[in-house]
Amino acid sequence: MTKKYDVIVIGAGPAGMTAALYASRAELSVLMLDRGVYGGQMNNTAEIENYPGFKSILGPDLSQKMYDSSTQFGVEYGYGEVTGIDIAGNRRVVKTADDEYEAPGVVIASGSQYRKLGVPGEQEYSGRGVSYCAVCDGAFFKGETVVVVGGGDSAIQEATYLSNIAAKVIVIHRRDKLRAQKILQERAFAKDNIEFVWNSEVEEIEGNGKKVTGVKIRNNQNDNIETISADGVFIYVGILPMTAAFNDIGITDEAGWIDTNDQMETKVPGIYAVGDVRKKHLRQITTAVGDGGEAGQAIFDYVESVKTK
Repeated sequence: MTKKYDVIVIGAGPAGMTAALYASRAELSVLMLDRGVYGGQMNNTAEIENYPGFKSILGPDLSQKMYDSSTQFGVEYGYGEVTGIDIAGNRRVVKTADDEYEAPGVVIASGSQYRKLGVPGEQEYSGRGVSYCAVCDGAFFKGETVVVVGGGDSAIQEATYLSNIAAKVIVIHRRDKLRAQKILQERAFAKDNIEFVWNSEVEEIEGNGKKVTGVKIRNNQNDNIETISADGVFIYVGILPMTAAFNDIGITDEAGWIDTNDQMETKVPGIYAVGDVRKKHLRQITTAVGDGGEAGQAIFDYVESVKTK
């Protein structure tokens, strides 16, 4: 039997939780669905220093605080990986592998996922030395040598975090300078046990059949090949929107990002998008929360207008 709500929020990261908070506080019935643990990528962040109200807070701790706040007005939280949305008039039916849920209003907050390198050895050694989360797996490499691939905020922040655990951190970046914020660069450059390999790309992740033993890299200026010994590889080379389930309703662009207006409305009435799935410049916890607040208020107005028809 299809369960009915006023609002269904797909995803329980900071954007989804904020939208659920606003909608439920307005006395709408809200279901918040997530395919994993609430908090999204905050759970993979060691230390958050740019969220107002906290000088510094661990990602999992902020996740728990947001969840407790977002569910205080009766939000129902459930597990489910959404496979699609059916649209008929004012009805939006959200489908998972096992269940269907109906609501006039839907907020898509499904987030993003880490981009893979797509090189030999990456999949084979995933969980056996290859990781995308320093907070989750860094402790396994105490006193060892690890490689971090990337040059953006996430890569440099996590390299700095790992430098407090590993004996040596080697950052491999395909350009000759980092893209990370200045303050993050300064912290990394100040660490004696962080080394940088510039203008280089990973060609293969090597191992002994049981675990990672190193990476083969190519210098993109002179094509020289070099093998770097390492016990672990942490990959931070960008993100991809998790929107495949919504491609057939005409709200995503060619890359999978969702366009919205300033009220988080998509091209389909009653469907909103917030957080990392949106096509926008800055993807941070603060902007995700802002998106969620806008959507939570806008969807209240929409649901009320549908009820009066």
